Amino acid sequence: MDEQPEPAHEPAGALDRRAELSEFLRTRRARLKPEDVGLPDFGRHRRVPGLRREELAQLAGVSVAYYTRLEQGNGRNVSAEVLDSIARALRLSDAEHAHLTHLAKPKQHKKKPAARSQQVRGTLLQLLDSMDGVPAYISGRRSDILAWNRMAAAVFGDWGELPAQERNWARLVFLRPQYRELFFDWEQKASDVVSFLRMDAGCYPDDPRLSALVGELSVKSEEFRRLWATHDVKEKGYGVKHLHHPLVGDLTLNFESFRSADDDGQALLTYHAEPGSASADALRLLASWGADATRAGHSAPSA
Repeated sequence: MDEQPEPAHEPAGALDRRAELSEFLRTRRARLKPEDVGLPDFGRHRRVPGLRREELAQLAGVSVAYYTRLEQGNGRNVSAEVLDSIARALRLSDAEHAHLTHLAKPKQHKKKPAARSQQVRGTLLQLLDSMDGVPAYISGRRSDILAWNRMAAAVFGDWGELPAQERNWARLVFLRPQYRELFFDWEQKASDVVSFLRMDAGCYPDDPRLSALVGELSVKSEEFRRLWATHDVKEKGYGVKHLHHPLVGDLTLNFESFRSADDDGQALLTYHAEPGSASADALRLLASWGADATRAGHSAPSA
């Protein structure tokens, strides 16, 4: 097990919450067509993709002027009822609805915790150590990897060899070529990571570290810029990951995510294989090799 200290340096800057709100509403409106929501389409030539502002306002039961102000980033004094109506009109998912609420009605008390170092409770660290044979790690804000066990290092790479600030899923996925080879569906993994960062940005728009991370990845990765511009948000608490491990070959692992009771910015992620499957045999083989599994070619070298 290892734990990541957070860097002491705090870069200046923050994400523009008004711009985030404006772009999120615009992109959600653009993905809907009149026929999707039961409206007639009276013109072949529409100047903008998706619904017009007037059409969205009609569906939400608000004035065009009111919705226009909101889409321009002015969410001040907007009620929860109006946000609910707009979310229904836009057919937002639960995660998207929560993101809209965070952007339009930010919680001021979120600002200080955003810059504070995240500490993993000792009992959680003990739990990681006790999960013998189960790859598991604790993720934090900004997709940081805060702690992990021996099996997680054997499957995903030896994060202990990386500088603390590099132990971050976004940096790993977009900046390190070996993770393109590890994930069969790299595009889906990349989309999931960006969606998580978008959710984080909605909760903590004043976080300078998050702003710096987004800025760095936008400069270094064209794929990140493309995915970030979609403004997609989603939460995945469980699912299946298909991996290609350099030592044991293909792995199909089920993952589960468990939110920390005392820090909603932290989550424990565990991976397991179906009993009796080839992937289960491969995990047992990695477990038997111990530290050698990581040293034998699945370390995380510098980019």
